[in-house]
Amino acid sequence: MSATAVHSLWTTAADPIQKIDTPNIEYGQLSPTLIVIGAAVLGILVEAFVPRKSRYHVQLFVSVVALAAAFAAVVGLAASGYSSTKAGIAAMGAIAVDGPALFLQGTILLAGVLGVFTFAERRLDPVAHGNRVDSFAAQAASVPGSDSEKAAVKAGFATTEVFPLLLFAIGGMLVFPAANDLLTLFIALEVFSLPLYLLCAVARRKRIMSQEAAVKYFLLGAFASAFTLFGIALLYGYAGSVSYATIAQVVDGTVETVNPALAGTMGNDALLLIGAAMVVMGLLFKVGAVPFHMWTPDVYQGAPTPVTGFMAAATKVAAFGALLRLLYVVLPGLRWDWRPVMMGVAVVTMLGGAIVAITQTDIKRLLAYSSIAHAGFILAGVIATTPDGVSSVLFYLGAYSFVTIGAFAVVTLVRDAGGEATHLSKWAGLGRRSPLVAAVFAVFLLAFAGIPLTSGFSGKFAVFKAAAEGGAGALVVVGVISSAIAAFFYIRVIVLMFFSEPRPEGPTVAVPSPLTMTAIAVGVAVTLVLGVAPQYFLDLAGQAGVFVR
Repeated sequence: MSATAVHSLWTTAADPIQKIDTPNIEYGQLSPTLIVIGAAVLGILVEAFVPRKSRYHVQLFVSVVALAAAFAAVVGLAASGYSSTKAGIAAMGAIAVDGPALFLQGTILLAGVLGVFTFAERRLDPVAHGNRVDSFAAQAASVPGSDSEKAAVKAGFATTEVFPLLLFAIGGMLVFPAANDLLTLFIALEVFSLPLYLLCAVARRKRIMSQEAAVKYFLLGAFASAFTLFGIALLYGYAGSVSYATIAQVVDGTVETVNPALAGTMGNDALLLIGAAMVVMGLLFKVGAVPFHMWTPDVYQGAPTPVTGFMAAATKVAAFGALLRLLYVVLPGLRWDWRPVMMGVAVVTMLGGAIVAITQTDIKRLLAYSSIAHAGFILAGVIATTPDGVSSVLFYLGAYSFVTIGAFAVVTLVRDAGGEATHLSKWAGLGRRSPLVAAVFAVFLLAFAGIPLTSGFSGKFAVFKAAAEGGAGALVVVGVISSAIAAFFYIRVIVLMFFSEPRPEGPTVAVPSPLTMTAIAVGVAVTLVLGVAPQYFLDLAGQAGVFVR
């Protein structure tokens, strides 16, 4: 074939030139996420160019300022009406800016600020070689117990990379509940999961256990991501689009233009049901619902406690936000299919978490199973499928995240020669040694148990009320029974702290810096305010409870 013929073929093939439109990005509406991701990139540059001894202060400053600025941006967007009248889809259909998204982003950012405070704590461990040390390995790349690790400790190194990693995780979490198509959802999932896998592996003490936790989390997380991605592929095959709105129209049968390819797959419910099940499975893994909960106790126990606290709070908020959007925006037409399945998951999650928690002897594992039970309680609100269901879940997530970070911050204070004293037997008599710390922890435990005048009661009441009104009364009965079982082991810890004799060789309570004190104080304040006067915040969640479609 001659060169001219090839050339003419090429020109005729390329003749009807399709213009690619310039993407139209609403930077103002995406500002919270952009600020956090920008600060994370800046944090990496700080690691590269700022002298080692100044890095800690610079990273702390950058992180706190960025999270505060992003929170201000969320409040600004909400005040400008983006949570209600101006709610819409931004970034070429990739991100929804609406009430639930802004409410959850604000919650994640506040949890992130408290997380940064606990990450930055440097007064709990005794001073090593004249340097203050934090909860993270001196040099994460060195083998535990090796000469290079000892040299790093002696030189006073600190792993300040944890701050940009935390910011990247928060950036992914901000996108996750706001994602408006399945690809954005998956990318956000990876962006916040990968930094968490790393953060779980860098504990200063018990490093082998920490690395084991990270490997378990990584492997199981990779499986969950694979399921999610396969589910996305099947849903794309079913609807011919990854956009939430288009999939919802195809599911409902209200799609306007049906081409032959779409007509061929639309009738294939197997693609839809299996695809939806796989995507939901990936999200249930992230919230730690039974039977996808196996990673939770090991990871919560092995990860550095500040990471556990942040992860337990923020990951739940982001994942439940994404789950709500998926079920309420994409799959409302499948309600009769997913409701019974989710009810079953909620029942086994509530009972499983509460019953297994009774047998735990480690405080971090106990809180891990407690968080599994809470995932079940929140699922009760998800199953309500009413506007009250959405607002009750938003309120519960906000209340739960502060209690959780506060509780894990208290766990970091109780220490013995080997670091944190997490075995329950060592907490005996803590109320006589340091009444204030024990009293604060008791407040958090009572909130977890859902005792009146704490945020836990307001949250549970809202969720169970929504479930009962949504026709899931049986679920409420199981929830109340599970709460009663759970109350047993929370109150057992309180009895252990206040009514047992302190051991002579028991742990000491370290005096933290103002950063951890602030995190704990905010946790207590929010727990009591949401318990005593929850109405304003319930109304706020109610106003924020409408998804843009």
